[in-house]
Amino acid sequence: MILLTLRAWMLLLSFEFDITRRDFARLHSRVSRRIVRPSPFRQSISTIVCAAVDRACVFYFKEVQCLQRSAATVCLLRDMGVSGNLLIGAQHLPFRAHAWVEVDGQVVNDKADVASHYAVLDRF
Repeated sequence: MILLTLRAWMLLLSFEFDITRRDFARLHSRVSRRIVRPSPFRQSISTIVCAAVDRACVFYFKEVQCLQRSAATVCLLRDMGVSGNLLIGAQHLPFRAHAWVEVDGQVVNDKADVASHYAVLDRF
């Protein structure tokens, strides 16, 4: 568990650089190219990964953004054999954008109804 939390923290840091430089194309490419490693799917993997990312967020040196958190979650899920998708959505008024992760159409790192509040702009 400690190793997984450390890996999550390192991913948060690496995506921090992309977001700070506003290099969203690089972030998108890094997540999109991450392949799902073969592994038997176990339902509890999503829960374990999300818990590790949540712990890493607690130890992170500043507030973690939803895009950063979701990108790290998707990468860890794919490394552990789970095909997760990062979704980016927006709403008109008030204008807001948000990112979250789904596995088999189910939200795993946010409230279950998050998709009903945002129009999906991208899924990767």
